[in-house]
Amino acid sequence: MATLCAGDALPSIRLLRAHLAALALASLALPAQAAGPACYPPQALAAKPGEEIVRPHTGGPGQLPDISMTAAAPVPAALRGSIRRVDLPPGVKMVALTFDLCEASSETSGYDGAIVDYLRAEGVAATFFAGGKWMVSHPERGGQLTADPGFEMGNHTWSHANLTVKTGEAMRRQVDDADIGLAFGRRQAEARGCMLPKPQALSLFRFPYGSCSAESLNYVNDTGHLAIQWDVDSGDPAFIGAKGMAEDMLRGIRPGSIVLMHANGRGKHTAEALKILIPALRAKGYRFATVGQLLAAGTPVIAQTCYSLKPGDTRIYDEAARTGKRILPVQ
Repeated sequence: MATLCAGDALPSIRLLRAHLAALALASLALPAQAAGPACYPPQALAAKPGEEIVRPHTGGPGQLPDISMTAAAPVPAALRGSIRRVDLPPGVKMVALTFDLCEASSETSGYDGAIVDYLRAEGVAATFFAGGKWMVSHPERGGQLTADPGFEMGNHTWSHANLTVKTGEAMRRQVDDADIGLAFGRRQAEARGCMLPKPQALSLFRFPYGSCSAESLNYVNDTGHLAIQWDVDSGDPAFIGAKGMAEDMLRGIRPGSIVLMHANGRGKHTAEALKILIPALRAKGYRFATVGQLLAAGTPVIAQTCYSLKPGDTRIYDEAARTGKRILPVQ
């Protein structure tokens, strides 16, 4: 692992932190109770029973919106690689809670509104990594999340493909088409009359399964995406239970941590675990930040490969993608 320390006075890091700091200052001053984007009525934002259920996909492939995208500048050399967490100045206690919104080709995954409702009620900033297909199949929810000033959106490929196994044009399409899906979310929010900030020069990306190849990591960075991984995995697709999951996360979280969870119906007991985790972190003096805010506050810790919690631990997913096997959560 290559670690960039706070003492490494690299110009590109200083420029990025200055760029992100302006965005972070306003959003860190969120009110204690954040009701969500004002351009959507409260009844439209509220969770609906059954919306979190994952269902088999019917019909043909998802329709890619007709939206033209402008090419982004590559990520600066000092920020290339897999960002694991952020080193913060002494005494600063911030954590980024992140939620994946995955949707594979064979399914229409859900929207766990209980998670989003609780984050808004508690004024907790969060980052959502959305699949492009998920954004298109959930246009109303994608627009709401995009418009919310307390939230941040990132790219999680088009259909949750393993980018260690996908290569060439198939790999590139997974990245590029998801950007179009995220732009579709902005279009949905703007159609509601939401005033959105200008997209940032560098966007966020998360590799499915935490797995990448040198080819896909380079392509993600070359197209202006910061590759955001995590250093704390909630394990919420498995049936751990809310209390055990919250306790595991509390043991792993330290200042500058990036926490992986799911809000697409694949997370089990995630909303209940948050009701234990968030008060406990506040009692320890933590503030909640988006990934962008966290990056603006410190120096990213970067690896030159991808993994979940230790190098090589995603090989089981790579092999499953090659052989067509399905990896089920531990029960």
